[in-house]
Amino acid sequence: MPEGPELHLASLYVNKMCTGVVFTGPVRKSEVSKSPDVPFACEAYLITAASRGKEVKLTLTPMKSVKEGRADRPMDVVFRFGMSGCFRFTAEDELPKHAHLRFYSRETPSRVLSFVDARRFGSWQPNGTWQPDRGPCIMFEYGSFREKIASHLSDRAFDKPICEVLLNQKFFNGIGNYLRAEILFRSNIPPFVPARTVLEDVLENKKAVQNEITDIKTSGGTKRKQVTEETGDLLRLCHTVPLEVVNLGGKGYDPQKSDYSDFKAWLQCYYVDGMKSIRDHNGRTMWFKGDAGPLAPKDSKAQKTKKRAKKEDDHDYTEKKKVASSRCVSSSKKNVVKRKTVTTKTPKKEKASGSAEAGSRKVNAPQLGKGSTARRKKNSSAESAGGELMNFAPSYKEVKTSEPLERKVKVVPVAGPQRRRSERVTRQNSK
Repeated sequence: MPEGPELHLASLYVNKMCTGVVFTGPVRKSEVSKSPDVPFACEAYLITAASRGKEVKLTLTPMKSVKEGRADRPMDVVFRFGMSGCFRFTAEDELPKHAHLRFYSRETPSRVLSFVDARRFGSWQPNGTWQPDRGPCIMFEYGSFREKIASHLSDRAFDKPICEVLLNQKFFNGIGNYLRAEILFRSNIPPFVPARTVLEDVLENKKAVQNEITDIKTSGGTKRKQVTEETGDLLRLCHTVPLEVVNLGGKGYDPQKSDYSDFKAWLQCYYVDGMKSIRDHNGRTMWFKGDAGPLAPKDSKAQKTKKRAKKEDDHDYTEKKKVASSRCVSSSKKNVVKRKTVTTKTPKKEKASGSAEAGSRKVNAPQLGKGSTARRKKNSSAESAGGELMNFAPSYKEVKTSEPLERKVKVVPVAGPQRRRSERVTRQNSK
């Protein structure tokens, strides 16, 4: 999620890319965006940017018309980046997929300044101003920021743990999740201690910040000086740590870059291997080292994670990784062969089950003739009187043989009583 340093770098990016570029026409919004339309259209205007905490303001300044000799009124559009907002300046045919607000230049071919937000949590406000509920900027309004904290320590907001108070934009405008982890880690303060207690000690003691200068290798192999602030004033660290991110060097703010090695080298706590993580009362993950503090959530347990190492292993294309992947493929092939052999044995099992079913059918076969046995008993009484009808009522004992199931049950025509009478009459007549 973009925090104060990222939004300030975004404003620097807009000023750098749009210097000397004349924009024209209306401001266009994407069809899927639910943010308001920007009612601004001009033949020629310029764009400048400024930041304050977690907000960026674009100022659209119309140029004087040569014919009329006057200029239209400028408009301020205030942006809040949400989870994934950023600015991109590209050619018109290379427009980003999630460009939800677009400013077109007067060139041929035209270029476009776009507000890109893939997750669409960001927003903008035409004719907007800085939100009055937000506190002074931690980076560029440090004096006012410190005074507001000192004058509002009695507020109920400071009853919460210090890690949760640091995300309150009413007092800490620009602090986000990774900044609070780095600030508390460098000040050696547990995350879940009462915020009022910590800040009272800071304002009363006014400890000086102890600096340590170390060398850090950048992605290009060169060494760069970095100021590591180990202990001292927490409020001072809220001001200096974000400025370290701004002054990291390298390419600076660039939404297209994929090399964040300098930023990862700068991190000391956030997502660093060996650190603990726990979810605060608002569900946000807090990274820290040592004891969590007395106000830690009871249901949550601190866990050590190595997520970054897993991600790097997933993108490891060395020879060891290739050998490991080939072993995985070979083992999977063996499993497939085993499965095939198991499937070839299944017909035998089916034959065995078929034989078992045959035995059950052999036992159950005599039960199919319950009605006919009743008839035999009735006919036997008639045969004792009539004599010759015994030959037309074979018993089931004569049907059973020692052959397989398909041949054990023979189809024997059963003569009905009317047919037996007619056959007896014909035999008597023939005699």
